[in-house]
Amino acid sequence: MNRLKEKYIKEIVPNLKNKFSYKSVMQVPKLEKIVVNIGAGDASHNSKLLEAAVNDLSLITGQKPVVTKARKSIAGFKIREGQNIGCKVTLRGENMYNFLDKLISISLPRVRDFRGLSKTAFDGRGNYTIGVKEQLVFPEIEFDNVVKVRGMDIVLVTTAKTNEEAYALLEELGIPFRK
Repeated sequence: MNRLKEKYIKEIVPNLKNKFSYKSVMQVPKLEKIVVNIGAGDASHNSKLLEAAVNDLSLITGQKPVVTKARKSIAGFKIREGQNIGCKVTLRGENMYNFLDKLISISLPRVRDFRGLSKTAFDGRGNYTIGVKEQLVFPEIEFDNVVKVRGMDIVLVTTAKTNEEAYALLEELGIPFRK
């Protein structure tokens, strides 16, 4: 069993149950899934860029990414409907906890000038989004093999109803928020 999952079951659930005075263990918010997304709009002109993004994402998450397509045409961005514009991976269960553990303990400390994550990136429904400026902060990515430095969005989806509950859960899990 993953150490974060173990910590969640043994420490975090009782702490949150007391803090928010839940009647049942099932009311305690939990991490539902993590969605990692790389936007590669420039891949519309060069398919090798999208391939590289897919390879990077599969190395980082250990799961095969799904290629995302444009929902509608946008002339300003030179994008047509149905064109490949990125890739994403949805992590659940064991993979999700392994990825989160790696993100907290290895990748985020490698970010240059890292002072903690913003407390304002919650969406009002208990989900939190982290933006990473380059994929090089992950140990699986070798600098020599990088075709193009890309950013990515990491969305932590929780079952929490409010931002406060989600913040308490993520802080207990060890997410380094700004002081």
